Amino acid sequence: MNVRRQLGLPLLLLAALAATYLWVSSRQLDSMEARVLNADFIRDAALSHLLLTAVATTLVVLVSIPLGVLLTRPFARPLTPVVMAIANVGQAAPALGVMVLLSILYGIGTTIAIVTLVFSAALPVLRNTIVGIQQVDPALLEAGRGMGMSRGQILRRLELPMAVPIVMAGLRTTIVICVGLATVATFINAGGLGDIIVAGIKLQRTPILVTGGVLTAVIALGLDWLAGLAEKYVRPHGI
Repeated sequence: MNVRRQLGLPLLLLAALAATYLWVSSRQLDSMEARVLNADFIRDAALSHLLLTAVATTLVVLVSIPLGVLLTRPFARPLTPVVMAIANVGQAAPALGVMVLLSILYGIGTTIAIVTLVFSAALPVLRNTIVGIQQVDPALLEAGRGMGMSRGQILRRLELPMAVPIVMAGLRTTIVICVGLATVATFINAGGLGDIIVAGIKLQRTPILVTGGVLTAVIALGLDWLAGLAEKYVRPHGI
């Protein structure tokens, strides 16, 4: 039953891809549709989208988790409201507006798109890291001190392992946010599936628009499913 439940979503996503392919293939595509809906163009757009998502998510993890740990230390706690306010602004601000503003200041391209994604998607991992560490039972920490553990050992052996489920929940949210926001990277010539979606809107061609939308949704749900599987392997036993 558990295996069926785990395989349910990927099978559904494959069915959605197959249905979209069959529907598009059954239509008589005009020259403009055929120019966009070809294997090379779709492959390049999908790989570019995955690359933007992967790099942005990796940078969020590398920045937000250490920063979240730092903000739970007593000496840095006064800075928590300021940092969280900045992170909240990053998620609340329109990604396209931030991307355009940065492109005006520093030029267009993939780097600006990744910086925007990191700025807009860092909050869930940062917040969940702080919450995950703060929710660790103080009695457990006191027991660790009683066993002679140093602060570093308590962090590595108790606080971080106990915070893993909450941090992973934030990471899954960040991944989905990055996949969605990466579609606007097309406006600064950074590629991604936004190229297909915007082409569908400009040309007013439903097959192009549906293909771009389905691919974006499949990638978002598929990566979320993979992150869910990873969570089960990194979660400490007994939690």
